[in-house]
Amino acid sequence: MPTEAAPSSPADEPSHLASDPASDTASDQAADDPEHPRHPAEAAARAAGLAALDRVVTGCRACPRLVAWREETARTKRRAYQDQDYWARPIPGFGPPDAPLVLVGLAPAAHGANRTGRIFTGDPSGDLLYAALYELGLANRPESVRYGDGLELSGVRITDPVRCAPPDNKPSTAERDTCRPWITRELELMRPTVRTVVALGGFAWQAMLPVIADAGWQLPRPRPAFGHAAVAAFPARDGGPDLRMYGCYHVSPRNTNTGRLTTAMLRDLLREAARSAGLDPR
Repeated sequence: MPTEAAPSSPADEPSHLASDPASDTASDQAADDPEHPRHPAEAAARAAGLAALDRVVTGCRACPRLVAWREETARTKRRAYQDQDYWARPIPGFGPPDAPLVLVGLAPAAHGANRTGRIFTGDPSGDLLYAALYELGLANRPESVRYGDGLELSGVRITDPVRCAPPDNKPSTAERDTCRPWITRELELMRPTVRTVVALGGFAWQAMLPVIADAGWQLPRPRPAFGHAAVAAFPARDGGPDLRMYGCYHVSPRNTNTGRLTTAMLRDLLREAARSAGLDPR
């Protein structure tokens, strides 16, 4: 089994909840200016490593609608969480920086990751995903509660193409494109080790195609279509290792409650993807 590695995500550090109003105002002004130093296109490019990228993404305010929604959700809260402080900031990736396997979702849930500060945490989707990773020996515990709970992933990193919780869980095309530099830079920084991506849902699959191209791999023609257990291979432009992407139905209750995605289906696909990445899952 691969050695368990400590996550690089700053979501394990509650100090990142602190907000600087002056910094927030400056970031708001960057929303429509890709050359502004706080715009994702500029800020992501300057990150020299994943730890720096994870740190700077939590201060992003480039999409006004998403900023307003994530903060309004944190103020009003869900009744069950009235006594909790919400993270209410963009969500960084979670997992070791040298992971050969990357799982890609859609966006944080308003009362899940937007509350807990960790991707796929605090909602049924994450409960299923982390339990499956634990069963495969890719996580040191079966549940993810919130930052600082001791959870560690082994050989796996989890991320989203959109880093803020969107209304109705539906980011706009413009918001997805504005957010793209974060995940593009993430994949660039992981190029020495990443071998396999799992796209959890059609949104993730489509979002990852331009990211993969921008990060240095070639897209086949015609572009591969999403489907559960669909597999696409992308040769590296520089002659390095190829990248492989698997499609998987999203782990949302809409899919799991209807039987479209079962626990066995998820576990089997993650096991195959992990093996293709060079890992040794249970």
